[in-house]
Amino acid sequence: MIELTKTGIDGLDDILNGGIVKNSTTLISGNPGAGKSILCLQYIYNGVEMFDESGIYLSFEENESDLRQAAESIGFDKWPEYVDNGDIKVYDKQVLLRENDFSSSLDLLLDDLEDESYDRLVLDSLAMFNLFFEDETEKRTYLLKFTDILRSNGLTTLMTNEQGAVFPDTEIGLENYLTDGNIYLIQTPTDSGVSRYVWVAKMRKQNIETDIYPMEIDWGGIQVHQNASAFSMMSEEESPI
Repeated sequence: MIELTKTGIDGLDDILNGGIVKNSTTLISGNPGAGKSILCLQYIYNGVEMFDESGIYLSFEENESDLRQAAESIGFDKWPEYVDNGDIKVYDKQVLLRENDFSSSLDLLLDDLEDESYDRLVLDSLAMFNLFFEDETEKRTYLLKFTDILRSNGLTTLMTNEQGAVFPDTEIGLENYLTDGNIYLIQTPTDSGVSRYVWVAKMRKQNIETDIYPMEIDWGGIQVHQNASAFSMMSEEESPI
């Protein structure tokens, strides 16, 4: 029987049919402002708050203080407490980008990656992670090596990826094929603001709901609604296709 890791995000675990496959790596893709970092903060926070599962947050883009403020601003009030007591371990950009190569940065992480007390990991984002590498071959080699280390140490991982296109099928990168699951966060402009959607495109070893569902970001984080497919909700004027 396949073990699952619940995200604790309203509606998302339902369309995942229970959660993310344990020890897998899932890519969270979307254009700027789609909610990728919020989803990751919520995943790590819920792990401690709801399921007694500790987590590691690797941020190549933010300082630890920025992450703390972002978490508190969305309603994750105990984030500082969980960081201070070690339930959440944060490596921020000042630490991760201190070295000039990924092998040196990986050496800094290995003790915690091999610590069985941690169950979840976030890497935010691959765009900055890629700066370590000169070409696609080197990036692919190290990404495979890194995901193998995470899997072998029992970590269920989310990685974020910046995507320029509004609709994901127009921009598929190498990372999509190297990970176990792909979740896209989509936002489209409307007359009154922005409409947001989530699409679980792939999850190995698991049956999933592959419709595109509306979601919202509010106090307490992301909530996914299951009442309709996104494309059936969008008017022609709202769709860029």
